[in-house]
Amino acid sequence: MKNFVLIGAAGYIAPRHMQAIRDTGNNLVAALDKNDSVGVIDSYFPNAAFFTEFERFDRHLEKLKREGTQIDYVSVCSPNYFHDAHIRFGLRHGADVICEKPLVLNPWNLEALGTIEMEMSRRIYTILQLRLLPGLQALKRKVERNPGKIYDVDLTYLTSRGNWYYASWKGSKEKSGGIATNIGIHFFDMLNWIFGPVLNSEVHLLTHDRAAGYMELGQARVRWFLSINYDTIPEAVKASGARTFRSITVDGEELEFSNGFTDLHTMSYQSILDGDGFGLEEAAEAVKIVYDIRNAQPVGANGYSHELAHLPLCQHPFGMEELAESPLFF
Repeated sequence: MKNFVLIGAAGYIAPRHMQAIRDTGNNLVAALDKNDSVGVIDSYFPNAAFFTEFERFDRHLEKLKREGTQIDYVSVCSPNYFHDAHIRFGLRHGADVICEKPLVLNPWNLEALGTIEMEMSRRIYTILQLRLLPGLQALKRKVERNPGKIYDVDLTYLTSRGNWYYASWKGSKEKSGGIATNIGIHFFDMLNWIFGPVLNSEVHLLTHDRAAGYMELGQARVRWFLSINYDTIPEAVKASGARTFRSITVDGEELEFSNGFTDLHTMSYQSILDGDGFGLEEAAEAVKIVYDIRNAQPVGANGYSHELAHLPLCQHPFGMEELAESPLFF
C-alpha cells in the first residue's frame, strides 16, 4: 500500500483521482484545497487529514515524515497555473508526482521540471487517458500499418459552460491556457500520438468561447473546432437535453470511442504503480501544440476551416474578458 496526498481536492477531477487511489489498493493520508466543499472525500478516505491552508498542510507532511510515514505520491488536481509549483513541491518532499493535464502551460517549464526530476531521483507522471482506450489503440495500429497514407480528420468538441466559467480561473487565459488547453489538450495529444508530429498549423479562430484551426500531422490533415458555447451545439443534440457534443471522423467515418471512459484514471494509476505511465517526454508535444495555438495570430475562416468556424461570433457575456477578474463576479 502506497501513501498519497492530493492537492486540489475540491475540483471537478479530484474524485476520479480519489477513486483511482482507492481502487488500486492505496491510501490517501492528506488533502489540500482552499475551498472546503470536499465532502466527497468521505466516499473514499474519510480518515484523510484535510487542510485549507498550504502552510498547515506542509507542516503536517513534515510531521508525518518525522514520524516515519513516507509519502510515496503527490496527486496534483489544482488549477492549471499552479501545476508547475505543486509538482515541484511534491518532488521536494521526496515523492513521485501524478499531475492532471495540462502538466504545465509553457514548454520551457518541462525542461526545468526534468532537471529537478533528475536531481531528486523522482518521477513526474501525467494522465493521458485517451491513449488507453481500445478503440484509439486499434486506430493507432491501423495507421502504423499504412505508413504512407494521409488521413482526413475532423475533430469537434463542444462542451457548454455557464457564466460561472468566466468568474473562475478557467476563464482567464493566463491561468488556464484558454480553450485549446482547457478542453482540447487531451484530444491534441491523442491526434499527435496516433498520426505523428505537427508539420504545419494555422489557427482560424480564437476567442473567449471557441477556437478553430487546421493542422497537418505526419499522417493526417486535421480540421478542428472547440467550443464552450451552448449555441454551437447541433439542434438535434440540444433536443435530447445534452449539453456536450463530441465527434471525430477519420476519412468521413465516425470514430466510436464513447465506451470505456469510466475507469481510465484507475487504469492510469495502475500503469504508474506498475512502473509504466506517461511522463514528461510523452506530455511535451501536446503542451507545445496548445501553447502555439494560444499564442497564434488567427487568420480567419477559410477553405481549410472546420464548418463550425463559419458560425457568427457572439459577444462575451460580460462584455470584456478582463471582467472575469472583477470582484463584481462574486
